[in-house]
Amino acid sequence: MKKLSFYLMVMVLSLGALPTTMFAAEKNIAAAVTTEPKEIPAEVQTMLNRLDEIKAMDKSSLNSSERKELRKEVREIKSELRSTGNGVYFSVGAIIIIILLLILLL
Repeated sequence: MKKLSFYLMVMVLSLGALPTTMFAAEKNIAAAVTTEPKEIPAEVQTMLNRLDEIKAMDKSSLNSSERKELRKEVREIKSELRSTGNGVYFSVGAIIIIILLLILLL
């Protein structure tokens, strides 16, 4: 009886793994390649242009206070660019809840 239940369990688990491998081979790769690049908003583009201007500047002729102001400006621009990112952020608690729901539903 133990052998039968063991073999039955192995068969059920192995059959459950087959459809996932079959679906992985059938996905259309061409659809992912043809996506158009996103347009950069005007505000972000102006910030990027300003960063390029600062990078191209000859900083050897500036005194220490002017260089300090430039560094501060670069830090502010970079922090604004990070905050305007269109990413989706999840907290650790939300990720744990999502994983638990997936385990319970699947």
